[in-house]
Amino acid sequence: DKVLMELIEPYELRAAKLREFLEDVKPSLRYDIVPLVDPYGPSVTDPDLQCLVVSEETRRGGEAVNKKRLENGLPELVLYEILLMKDPDHSQNEEEKISSSSLRQRLLGTLLRPPRQDPALPLRPYVIGLTGGTGSGKTSIAKLLGHLGAFLIDADKLGHAAYVPGGPAYKQVVAAFGAEILNEDGTINRKVLGAKVFGNQERLKSLTDIVWPEMARMVKEQIGEADAQG
Repeated sequence: DKVLMELIEPYELRAAKLREFLEDVKPSLRYDIVPLVDPYGPSVTDPDLQCLVVSEETRRGGEAVNKKRLENGLPELVLYEILLMKDPDHSQNEEEKISSSSLRQRLLGTLLRPPRQDPALPLRPYVIGLTGGTGSGKTSIAKLLGHLGAFLIDADKLGHAAYVPGGPAYKQVVAAFGAEILNEDGTINRKVLGAKVFGNQERLKSLTDIVWPEMARMVKEQIGEADAQG
């Protein structure tokens, strides 16, 4: 259940940072940094270990280690509990302690590598597509990109614009689904239209075959407008 697993640093880099930290604290000691390939590592098999440093949140793990050691005929380790340092600058969505999970959260929005150059694509405008389910954060990310100077194209708004009287898909949709989808003022009642296509793949495809090409054309027009604005 680690947050943003894809942004966890490689083992070699984490081990190097750990060694640098330990040697800063006490360079006179010898440090063996061991990669863990299971939840316990050498803690349940090494007879020379005497102490295990835990925190309040990892104490139960230390107790599990001691249980395994006893099963393996080894003496229990002394569990030495330390306090975790608080992060005075943590945000509402981050852990209260100093945490690599919080650091990964802060990496969001950072360009990790240069955009891949595709010779088949023009150099500009550079188009980013935001997709995701309801509540996934599309609007929030779009606002952030807008603050950074991006030209925003809202596909939902374009979809609505395609349906309005005089819109590019209006006549085709009314012809395909009948006048019963219209309100008294001639606008398309999207609830009535939705009821006609909901759960009916054939009707849904009929609708998207009309609306999506028009939306794509409108998107291309807006991309051209963005390019003209620089």
